[in-house]
Amino acid sequence: MEYARLGRSGLQLPRLCLGCMTYGIPDRGTHSWTLDEAASRPLIRQALEAGITFLDTANSYSDGTSEEIVGRAIRDFARRDEIVLATKVFFPMRNGPNGSGLSRRAILGEIDNSLRRLGTDYVDLYQIHRWDPHTPIEETMEALHDVVKAGKARYIGASSMYAWQFAKAIYTARLNGWTEFVSMQNHLNLLNREEEREMLPFCRDQGIGILPWSPLARGLLARDWRDSTIRQESDKVTRALYTATLQADRATIDAVGRVAQARGVPRAQVALAWLLQQPGVTAPIVGASKPGHLDDALAALSLTLDDAEIAALEAPYIPHPVVGF
Repeated sequence: MEYARLGRSGLQLPRLCLGCMTYGIPDRGTHSWTLDEAASRPLIRQALEAGITFLDTANSYSDGTSEEIVGRAIRDFARRDEIVLATKVFFPMRNGPNGSGLSRRAILGEIDNSLRRLGTDYVDLYQIHRWDPHTPIEETMEALHDVVKAGKARYIGASSMYAWQFAKAIYTARLNGWTEFVSMQNHLNLLNREEEREMLPFCRDQGIGILPWSPLARGLLARDWRDSTIRQESDKVTRALYTATLQADRATIDAVGRVAQARGVPRAQVALAWLLQQPGVTAPIVGASKPGHLDDALAALSLTLDDAEIAALEAPYIPHPVVGF
């Protein structure tokens, strides 16, 4: 396993992160395609044994059951001090007032709920899942600082927002001497490269680690665009992120196929290798619902694309609407 520091922090991470949205009780939450605990545990164990000791989940995944499954798997298959464990806060956990967002009440309450479900007394990386336009950023950043000072999180990170919002949050923390974000978990893959305009240069300039989500564009980069899966047909997020631009994206998907065929490797390895070679990227967040998904992710670490291949993969791209915020 290869390792890298998360931005300019002292935290070392494997170059791959296991995204745990795939694991959760299917009839809890909004993702009916998730794997229950019996089906999830062998995949989590496979990842851990392969050296993928960085796991990312969220309080909202499958109504908290993802955290529960992940926590039990860590206790059974690993030592806690060998794991980098990340979770997130923002999306609704219950209906009604104060059931979501990044208020002081939400953050301080949800970190305790996440720790209880995970069965641990701290997380290594606590991330805001989105920007909260209804809460002053001063309130959010001070609450996150208090979470760190209470020993409930070692570092804090953020996910999917405009670069000006991220800059505002970092400036606010510096102005007040509060804990700063060390990572940005954002939407980045060969089918959506809009983050190259502002967010990626900002993160590289400020020494902030980049943890891309959806590195295979919900599987679209791992197969021919004519093919489909049950998840693609049922997943509302896939439709929201990629359906409107799929016709234009076919050229990029075909380019991945040509490079993969020439190399004699699966498409997923090519798409992940491209992302791993992007400056500033620390660890793509890979989902795995089959053992082969993890095999491809690990193989991508050893696949180095040359300049001509990278140019061929990037050439068909056209500007896309910003989605995922």
